[in-house]
Amino acid sequence: MTKNGSVIFCDFDGTVTEKDNIVAIMEEFSPDGWQPIVKDILNETISIREGVGRMFSRISSEKKQEIIEFVLTRSKIRDGFQEFVDFTKAENIPLYIVSGGIDFFVFPVLENKIKRENIICNASDFSGDTIKILWPNACDDLCTNDCGCCKPSVIRRLKHQYEDAEKIVIGDSITDLQASKLADSVFARDYLIEKCEENQIPYTPFETFHDIIHALEKRGVRS
Repeated sequence: MTKNGSVIFCDFDGTVTEKDNIVAIMEEFSPDGWQPIVKDILNETISIREGVGRMFSRISSEKKQEIIEFVLTRSKIRDGFQEFVDFTKAENIPLYIVSGGIDFFVFPVLENKIKRENIICNASDFSGDTIKILWPNACDDLCTNDCGCCKPSVIRRLKHQYEDAEKIVIGDSITDLQASKLADSVFARDYLIEKCEENQIPYTPFETFHDIIHALEKRGVRS
């Protein structure tokens, strides 16, 4: 491990998986009209919590199992992820998947890969006519961004366990920006690269998890 140890907070959609599952679900199951909501989220004109809640509220609760099967069938895990998980285990580096995704499809995709207690994401309620998203990891008093699954709040919540550890954030999108501001080290791809440059946040680009393993090894973390 690094001098004071490390802890990793890794995004799920578009990071662990190659594509964003929420967008894919909307394309497959939502009536037309969801696209402007995604645009508003990315432009930060509405909050992530508001946007994701509105998008899923357009889909019938009866579609639950169909959506799960759809995600399991089409969701491709990014190259090197299993090796990365094995690497963190070998080096005793805590790894948390912190996702703006929803439990009913995040848990099945990560089954037998990551311990359930190390997966932090949004929850869901299928008791009504349409899907209702629940927010067990909402913003704390230090965040006013209405994140939904608030990644900086999660980092602060776990801070007492890893007080002196290097905090590593891995992500790809706007949902990872606020967490990146708290990180000691950021691995970024896609839209997060643009946001890191815009906010002058140092980052290391990556395409596969092999890239991240090699970068960590170069910095002194050895498997």
